[in-house]
Amino acid sequence: MAKWTPTHEAPEPLEGPIVPTIVGGTVIWFALFLVQLPFYGWFDDHGHLWWVWTCLAGAGLGLIGIWYVRRRDAAIKRAKATMDPVGPVDPAP
Repeated sequence: MAKWTPTHEAPEPLEGPIVPTIVGGTVIWFALFLVQLPFYGWFDDHGHLWWVWTCLAGAGLGLIGIWYVRRRDAAIKRAKATMDPVGPVDPAP
């Protein structure tokens, strides 16, 4: 079997407002958890209790995601700040 190799280069990754996107998703998951909380008994009676806990898990994982993307965004900004158009800047004078 022959190995497949691409015939063109991969496009640049799309960068967008990642931190606000993750924060928005986390808020939505937590809001869904809070909206379902008053109906806990109904979900339990009908075997859909996992819906409530899925929303809480989504909010918890979103908090981890916020931490991760904020650190990633800060690292990208630091890397851009230390780069000179010709090459990297030596931090020691």
